[in-house]
Amino acid sequence: MDENTPHPPARAPRVDAARLGVVAAVGAAVWLVPTPVGVEPRAWQLLAVFVATIVGIILRPLPMGAMAFVGVAFAVMSGTLTIAEATAGFGNTVVWLVVAAFFIATAFVRTGLGARIAYHFLRALGKRSLGLGYGIVATDLFLSPFIPSNTARGGGVIYPILKSLCVSLGSDAADGTQRRVAGFLTFTAYQGVVVTSAMFLTAMAANPLAAELAAQQGVTITWAGWAVAAFVPGMLSLLLVPLLIYRLYPPEVTHTPEAPEFARQRLREMGPMSRDERVLVAVFLFLLGFWIVGGELGINATATAMAGVAAMLATGALAWQDILDERKGWDTLIWFAVLVMMASQLGTLGLVGWFSDRVSGVLGEGHWLPAFLALCLIYFYVHYFFASNTAHVSAMYAPFLAVALAVGTPPVLAALVLAFFSNLFASLTHYGTAAAPILFGSGNVDIGTWWRLGALISVVNITIWVGAGSLWWRLLGLW
Repeated sequence: MDENTPHPPARAPRVDAARLGVVAAVGAAVWLVPTPVGVEPRAWQLLAVFVATIVGIILRPLPMGAMAFVGVAFAVMSGTLTIAEATAGFGNTVVWLVVAAFFIATAFVRTGLGARIAYHFLRALGKRSLGLGYGIVATDLFLSPFIPSNTARGGGVIYPILKSLCVSLGSDAADGTQRRVAGFLTFTAYQGVVVTSAMFLTAMAANPLAAELAAQQGVTITWAGWAVAAFVPGMLSLLLVPLLIYRLYPPEVTHTPEAPEFARQRLREMGPMSRDERVLVAVFLFLLGFWIVGGELGINATATAMAGVAAMLATGALAWQDILDERKGWDTLIWFAVLVMMASQLGTLGLVGWFSDRVSGVLGEGHWLPAFLALCLIYFYVHYFFASNTAHVSAMYAPFLAVALAVGTPPVLAALVLAFFSNLFASLTHYGTAAAPILFGSGNVDIGTWWRLGALISVVNITIWVGAGSLWWRLLGLW
């Protein structure tokens, strides 16, 4: 082979054999434990496969989709599930809601509408550092109902704009000036993403999973019901958390008159709204309207999302190739369908009920409120051991909800509070959700500050959502 002959590109190892061995060992350990009295053997075997899959999602010896695929294949080949049971998740409407929402998110990024919205907020609010923080949070709030991935919002839309803005303001970790303003804006952007993810059913991929797991226990959560219940505590968090960060981790520069001009310059470069952006605005209004009132009209949220995608395809605002290239959406289809199926089968086979009966018996016969608060706090702070909201929800949401219901917690209240906490707990660490490593990786906030402020903000968020939130939920008749 001479020097002009092309060499095949080197391929990085795709499998971490050591971590895969740990996953297999964990699964085998659960599988070999004698089946408890009152539990169907198939249920215990599926629990072993499920636990191994969740550990694999946490350790990532393979990509998440591949790990889920291996898990379901083993469940079928071992006789734990039939092929019909194993593939049932791919026909679940909630799974397709999430996939359709990923396609809608692609349109926001491809057309540039997401960036345009961000620049308008920065132009209006950016004369002071605190205003810039609120502008970033407002952008994320505006986009969160339509982009079901805090990674796509925080990493795909917010971070590139944030990076350019901070450099223009002379603040960057590369030259040691991150405390001027970049540190404050980066941490504010992340904590904003955490809160907005809790405010809408379609704001984070694991939210529909929580809704589906709740539905399997007889609790219905609608898009509008979720949004209304989250509105008051969510808005309070979005107003107070940036101010708290501003006080505890203040930027050295408090006035940023250059920022509005930076935003105006970017808007001039973008020019007037394109035809595709105008189509997307119309689809945006259609989706928001029918997600709010669709339940009363008998129109499923998934049907609304699919109609929105179809409208963008028919008008050319979104090309079929864009759909095919949306790897994140198709990857989510695989792992989400598998996790929904496994969680559903664990309930069908009686394991979740068996667990809730035993734990509720330990909690005693007292009032439901102390028991539910204890469950919520355990559910929240155990997230220190998780690097994925989805893994945490998949592993713990259904059994914790079952216990909450068993001790007498009002059903919709229990399902919603655990679902809200399934996002808010990501505030704790620099690996708490997929958006965290992207923003932490900028180097603008040191790890000690991230953990210290994250722990404090977790207390603030819990106080707001359980305190003010409970009064709001009382008015809504949830308890």
